[in-house]
Amino acid sequence: MEPIIKEIYQGILDGTHTRMPANVQSALEAGLTPKVILDEGMIAAMAEVGRLFEAGEFYVPEMLISARAMQAGLAVLKPHLKETNVQAAGKVAIGTVKGDLHDIGKNLVAMVLEGAGFEILDLGTDVPAEKFVAAADEVDIIALSGLLTTTIPGMRSVIQALEQAHKRDKIKVIVGGAPVTESFAAQIGADGYAPNASRAVALTKALLAG
Repeated sequence: MEPIIKEIYQGILDGTHTRMPANVQSALEAGLTPKVILDEGMIAAMAEVGRLFEAGEFYVPEMLISARAMQAGLAVLKPHLKETNVQAAGKVAIGTVKGDLHDIGKNLVAMVLEGAGFEILDLGTDVPAEKFVAAADEVDIIALSGLLTTTIPGMRSVIQALEQAHKRDKIKVIVGGAPVTESFAAQIGADGYAPNASRAVALTKALLAG
């Protein structure tokens, strides 16, 4: 591994976001391809962050600062990825369901998915079902977040709205959030449930792999 790639990788693990843009720029100036920087530096680092989280060595704050460091580097890298036609692993629309204004969990999942090579369409918070239905034409997966027991029934409403619009069979729907469970996900007809950001990446990859 090139020294500058090692620095990017370690910088994401350490969450040193202030140095990340300069390191990515240095890697580009050294002639490394955007794909190598993304795959070997960023995606590999975020995979390790996910492993550490699953092992109980990282917690949500560490995961969050690693994701922010990755995003700081990605801001520099994105235009170069577009120029070289590097394809995203897939496209995910993510949002917190109607009536719910919580965004920390949703933002973390979005950042970690982006770090894993997915293109993200962030619909924000308090998102009505119609907005998810409209996004279904642009993405491969819809990720629904809910942090309140009073708002998670809105996830069922989104799935029903997709069915009524005849789009349900064209899209995968995943759900998550503190009150959400595997049995609730199955009950409302979701394609999968992720208890945390790390599992959301694994679930998204598995669903897209078919």
